[in-house]
Amino acid sequence: MNRKAQAIVLFLVGGAVLRAGSTDLYLRYVKAGLRPLLLAAGVVLMAAAVATVWYERRARVADEGAVDGVGEGTREGSGEGLRESEGGHGHREPRVSWLLVLPLFALILVAPPALGSYTAMHTGTALQRPWGFPALPAGDPLPLNVADYAGRAVYDHGRSLEHRTVKITGFVALDGHGAPYLVRMALNCCAADAQPVKIGLTGRIPPVLEPDTWLQVIGTYTAKRSKDPVGGGAIPYLEVSRSRPVPAPRDPYDESWNG
Repeated sequence: MNRKAQAIVLFLVGGAVLRAGSTDLYLRYVKAGLRPLLLAAGVVLMAAAVATVWYERRARVADEGAVDGVGEGTREGSGEGLRESEGGHGHREPRVSWLLVLPLFALILVAPPALGSYTAMHTGTALQRPWGFPALPAGDPLPLNVADYAGRAVYDHGRSLEHRTVKITGFVALDGHGAPYLVRMALNCCAADAQPVKIGLTGRIPPVLEPDTWLQVIGTYTAKRSKDPVGGGAIPYLEVSRSRPVPAPRDPYDESWNG
Protein backbone atom coordinates (compact mmCIF):
# COMPACT_ATOMS: atom_id res chain seq x y z
CA MET A 1 0.00 0.00 0.00
CA ASN A 2 1.08 3.61 -0.57
CA ARG A 3 1.23 6.17 2.20
CA LYS A 4 -2.33 7.35 1.68
CA ALA A 5 -3.70 3.82 1.87
CA GLN A 6 -1.63 3.14 4.97
CA ALA A 7 -3.07 6.28 6.57
CA ILE A 8 -6.62 5.14 5.77
CA VAL A 9 -6.01 1.76 7.39
CA LEU A 10 -4.39 3.43 10.40
CA PHE A 11 -7.37 5.76 10.72
CA LEU A 12 -9.79 2.83 10.59
CA VAL A 13 -7.80 0.97 13.24
CA GLY A 14 -7.93 4.01 15.50
CA GLY A 15 -11.65 4.41 14.88
CA ALA A 16 -12.29 0.76 15.70
CA VAL A 17 -10.30 1.06 18.92
CA LEU A 18 -12.19 4.21 19.90
CA ARG A 19 -15.51 2.60 19.10
CA ALA A 20 -14.67 -0.44 21.23
CA GLY A 21 -13.39 1.73 24.08
CA SER A 22 -16.46 3.97 24.09
CA THR A 23 -18.85 1.01 24.44
CA ASP A 24 -18.89 -2.19 26.46
CA LEU A 25 -17.34 -3.98 23.48
CA TYR A 26 -13.86 -3.43 24.91
CA LEU A 27 -14.72 -5.68 27.85
CA ARG A 28 -14.53 -8.62 25.44
CA TYR A 29 -10.82 -7.89 24.97
CA VAL A 30 -9.27 -6.19 28.02
CA LYS A 31 -9.92 -5.41 31.67
CA ALA A 32 -12.18 -2.48 32.51
CA GLY A 33 -9.29 -0.59 34.11
CA LEU A 34 -7.52 -0.35 30.74
CA ARG A 35 -10.28 1.70 29.14
CA PRO A 36 -8.47 5.09 29.40
CA LEU A 37 -5.36 3.63 27.74
CA LEU A 38 -7.49 2.11 24.99
CA LEU A 39 -9.19 5.43 24.26
CA ALA A 40 -5.85 7.24 24.26
CA ALA A 41 -4.41 4.67 21.83
CA GLY A 42 -7.33 5.20 19.45
CA VAL A 43 -6.83 8.97 19.48
CA VAL A 44 -3.08 8.61 18.85
CA LEU A 45 -3.65 6.24 15.91
CA MET A 46 -6.16 8.55 14.27
CA ALA A 47 -3.91 11.58 14.83
CA ALA A 48 -1.00 9.68 13.28
CA ALA A 49 -3.16 8.87 10.24
CA VAL A 50 -4.14 12.53 9.78
CA ALA A 51 -0.51 13.62 10.19
CA THR A 52 0.60 11.08 7.59
CA VAL A 53 -1.88 12.42 5.02
CA TRP A 54 -0.87 16.01 5.78
CA TYR A 55 2.85 15.35 5.38
CA GLU A 56 2.23 13.33 2.22
CA ARG A 57 0.22 16.18 0.72
CA ARG A 58 2.86 18.70 1.73
CA ALA A 59 5.60 16.62 0.09
CA ARG A 60 3.54 16.31 -3.11
CA VAL A 61 3.01 20.08 -3.29
CA ALA A 62 6.76 20.61 -2.82
CA ASP A 63 7.53 18.13 -5.61
CA GLU A 64 5.08 19.83 -7.97
CA GLY A 65 6.69 23.18 -7.25
CA ALA A 66 10.11 21.76 -8.05
CA VAL A 67 8.84 20.36 -11.37
CA ASP A 68 7.33 23.73 -12.30
CA GLY A 69 10.80 25.29 -11.92
CA VAL A 70 12.41 23.22 -14.69
CA GLY A 71 12.01 23.36 -18.48
CA GLU A 72 9.00 22.07 -20.34
CA GLY A 73 10.87 19.16 -21.89
CA THR A 74 12.38 18.18 -18.62
CA ARG A 75 9.00 18.41 -16.99
CA GLU A 76 7.42 16.21 -19.63
CA GLY A 77 10.22 13.68 -19.32
CA SER A 78 9.91 13.72 -15.56
CA GLY A 79 6.15 13.31 -15.82
CA GLU A 80 6.50 10.32 -18.14
CA GLY A 81 9.09 8.77 -15.82
CA LEU A 82 6.88 9.46 -12.84
CA ARG A 83 3.89 7.84 -14.56
CA GLU A 84 5.99 4.81 -15.45
CA SER A 85 7.26 4.63 -11.90
CA GLU A 86 3.73 4.88 -10.48
CA GLY A 87 2.57 2.24 -12.92
CA GLY A 88 5.27 -0.14 -11.78
CA HIS A 89 4.62 0.75 -8.17
CA GLY A 90 0.91 0.06 -8.59
CA HIS A 91 1.72 -3.30 -10.15
CA ARG A 92 3.68 -4.28 -7.05
CA GLU A 93 0.74 -3.38 -4.80
CA PRO A 94 -2.22 -5.61 -5.74
CA ARG A 95 -5.67 -4.54 -4.69
CA VAL A 96 -6.05 -7.76 -2.75
CA SER A 97 -3.98 -6.09 -0.02
CA TRP A 98 -7.12 -4.11 0.84
CA LEU A 99 -8.54 -7.33 2.25
CA LEU A 100 -6.48 -6.48 5.31
CA VAL A 101 -9.22 -3.99 6.13
CA LEU A 102 -11.89 -6.69 6.53
CA PRO A 103 -10.92 -7.68 10.10
CA LEU A 104 -11.38 -4.04 11.08
CA PHE A 105 -14.98 -4.05 9.89
CA ALA A 106 -15.50 -7.31 11.78
CA LEU A 107 -14.22 -5.57 14.92
CA ILE A 108 -16.54 -2.61 14.34
CA LEU A 109 -19.68 -4.53 13.38
CA VAL A 110 -19.47 -7.81 15.31
CA ALA A 111 -19.05 -8.23 19.06
CA PRO A 112 -17.18 -11.49 19.73
CA PRO A 113 -18.57 -13.73 22.47
CA ALA A 114 -16.76 -13.98 25.76
CA LEU A 115 -14.73 -17.10 26.42
CA GLY A 116 -16.95 -19.80 27.84
CA SER A 117 -17.38 -23.41 28.85
CA TYR A 118 -15.34 -24.97 26.03
CA THR A 119 -12.26 -22.95 26.97
CA ALA A 120 -12.89 -23.54 30.67
CA MET A 121 -13.04 -27.32 30.37
CA HIS A 122 -9.94 -27.49 28.18
CA THR A 123 -7.86 -25.28 30.49
CA GLY A 124 -6.73 -26.08 34.01
CA THR A 125 -8.10 -24.05 36.90
CA ALA A 126 -6.05 -20.92 37.53
CA LEU A 127 -6.74 -20.75 41.26
CA GLN A 128 -3.78 -19.42 43.22
CA ARG A 129 -3.21 -18.70 46.89
CA PRO A 130 -4.55 -15.23 47.81
CA TRP A 131 -2.39 -12.72 49.67
CA GLY A 132 -4.71 -12.98 52.65
CA PHE A 133 -8.27 -13.54 53.81
CA PRO A 134 -9.93 -10.30 54.92
CA ALA A 135 -12.86 -10.55 57.31
CA LEU A 136 -16.13 -11.06 55.49
CA PRO A 137 -19.00 -8.60 56.01
CA ALA A 138 -22.12 -9.58 57.88
CA GLY A 139 -25.28 -10.68 56.14
CA ASP A 140 -26.72 -13.77 54.52
CA PRO A 141 -26.58 -14.71 51.79
CA LEU A 142 -23.12 -13.23 51.39
CA PRO A 143 -22.25 -12.20 47.79
CA LEU A 144 -18.88 -13.66 46.77
CA ASN A 145 -17.14 -14.04 43.46
CA VAL A 146 -15.95 -17.41 42.24
CA ALA A 147 -12.26 -16.72 42.87
CA ASP A 148 -12.83 -15.49 46.43
CA TYR A 149 -14.92 -18.50 47.39
CA ALA A 150 -12.51 -20.94 45.76
CA GLY A 151 -9.46 -19.34 47.39
CA ARG A 152 -11.01 -19.43 50.86
CA ALA A 153 -12.32 -22.97 50.39
CA VAL A 154 -8.96 -24.38 49.27
CA TYR A 155 -6.29 -22.32 51.02
CA ASP A 156 -8.18 -21.31 54.18
CA HIS A 157 -9.88 -24.72 54.37
CA GLY A 158 -13.25 -23.00 54.54
CA ARG A 159 -12.68 -21.53 58.01
CA SER A 160 -14.04 -18.11 57.04
CA LEU A 161 -16.96 -19.72 55.20
CA GLU A 162 -18.30 -21.97 57.94
CA HIS A 163 -21.84 -21.20 59.11
CA ARG A 164 -22.26 -18.75 56.24
CA THR A 165 -24.60 -18.83 53.28
CA VAL A 166 -23.00 -17.49 50.12
CA LYS A 167 -24.34 -16.25 46.79
CA ILE A 168 -22.15 -16.75 43.71
CA THR A 169 -22.70 -16.07 40.01
CA GLY A 170 -20.91 -17.71 37.11
CA PHE A 171 -21.48 -19.63 33.92
CA VAL A 172 -22.12 -23.36 33.75
CA ALA A 173 -19.56 -25.79 32.36
CA LEU A 174 -19.99 -29.56 32.16
CA ASP A 175 -17.17 -32.10 32.14
CA GLY A 176 -17.11 -35.25 30.01
CA HIS A 177 -19.32 -37.06 32.54
CA GLY A 178 -21.88 -34.24 32.75
CA ALA A 179 -20.74 -33.01 36.18
CA PRO A 180 -21.54 -29.27 36.54
CA TYR A 181 -19.11 -26.51 37.46
CA LEU A 182 -19.63 -22.83 38.12
CA VAL A 183 -16.89 -20.87 36.34
CA ARG A 184 -15.57 -17.37 35.83
CA MET A 185 -12.72 -16.52 33.50
CA ALA A 186 -10.04 -14.47 35.27
CA LEU A 187 -7.90 -11.86 33.52
CA ASN A 188 -4.45 -10.53 34.21
CA CYS A 189 -4.61 -8.06 31.33
CA CYS A 190 -6.70 -9.14 28.38
CA ALA A 191 -8.81 -11.99 27.03
CA ALA A 192 -5.73 -13.60 25.49
CA ASP A 193 -4.48 -14.54 28.98
CA ALA A 194 -7.90 -15.46 30.44
CA GLN A 195 -7.92 -18.56 32.64
CA PRO A 196 -10.81 -20.28 34.40
CA VAL A 197 -11.50 -20.57 38.11
CA LYS A 198 -13.90 -23.42 38.78
CA ILE A 199 -16.25 -24.45 41.58
CA GLY A 200 -17.89 -27.87 41.57
CA LEU A 201 -21.60 -27.96 42.35
CA THR A 202 -23.30 -30.48 44.58
CA GLY A 203 -26.60 -30.60 46.46
CA ARG A 204 -29.81 -29.28 44.93
CA ILE A 205 -28.62 -28.86 41.36
CA PRO A 206 -31.16 -28.14 38.59
CA PRO A 207 -31.90 -31.36 36.68
CA VAL A 208 -31.08 -29.74 33.33
CA LEU A 209 -28.13 -27.41 32.87
CA GLU A 210 -26.92 -25.99 29.58
CA PRO A 211 -23.24 -25.07 29.14
CA ASP A 212 -22.57 -21.31 29.09
CA THR A 213 -25.83 -20.56 30.93
CA TRP A 214 -25.28 -17.94 33.62
CA LEU A 215 -26.41 -19.17 37.01
CA GLN A 216 -26.71 -17.60 40.44
CA VAL A 217 -26.38 -20.19 43.19
CA ILE A 218 -26.95 -19.91 46.93
CA GLY A 219 -25.41 -22.48 49.21
CA THR A 220 -22.89 -23.35 51.87
CA TYR A 221 -19.29 -24.46 52.09
CA THR A 222 -18.46 -28.15 51.82
CA ALA A 223 -15.09 -29.77 52.33
CA LYS A 224 -15.52 -31.82 49.17
CA ARG A 225 -12.79 -31.29 46.56
CA SER A 226 -11.61 -32.80 43.34
CA LYS A 227 -8.61 -32.49 41.05
CA ASP A 228 -8.92 -30.71 37.76
CA PRO A 229 -8.24 -33.30 35.02
CA VAL A 230 -6.37 -30.54 33.16
CA GLY A 231 -3.34 -29.65 35.24
CA GLY A 232 -4.41 -31.34 38.49
CA GLY A 233 -5.36 -28.13 40.34
CA ALA A 234 -7.74 -28.23 43.29
CA ILE A 235 -11.43 -27.61 42.63
CA PRO A 236 -13.57 -26.85 45.69
CA TYR A 237 -17.28 -27.57 45.86
CA LEU A 238 -20.35 -25.68 46.96
CA GLU A 239 -23.41 -27.30 48.54
CA VAL A 240 -26.23 -25.70 46.56
CA SER A 241 -29.53 -24.99 48.31
CA ARG A 242 -31.17 -23.04 45.49
CA SER A 243 -30.28 -21.54 42.14
CA ARG A 244 -31.71 -19.51 39.31
CA PRO A 245 -30.62 -18.51 35.80
CA VAL A 246 -29.54 -14.89 35.39
CA PRO A 247 -28.56 -12.70 32.43
CA ALA A 248 -24.90 -12.52 31.49
CA PRO A 249 -23.19 -9.67 33.37
CA ARG A 250 -21.94 -6.54 31.66
CA ASP A 251 -18.36 -7.67 32.31
CA PRO A 252 -18.16 -11.46 31.81
CA TYR A 253 -14.64 -11.70 33.24
CA ASP A 254 -13.70 -11.83 36.90
CA GLU A 255 -11.42 -8.84 37.57
CA SER A 256 -11.07 -9.56 41.27
CA TRP A 257 -8.43 -12.19 40.58
CA ASN A 258 -4.93 -10.75 40.44
CA GLY A 259 -3.12 -13.89 39.38
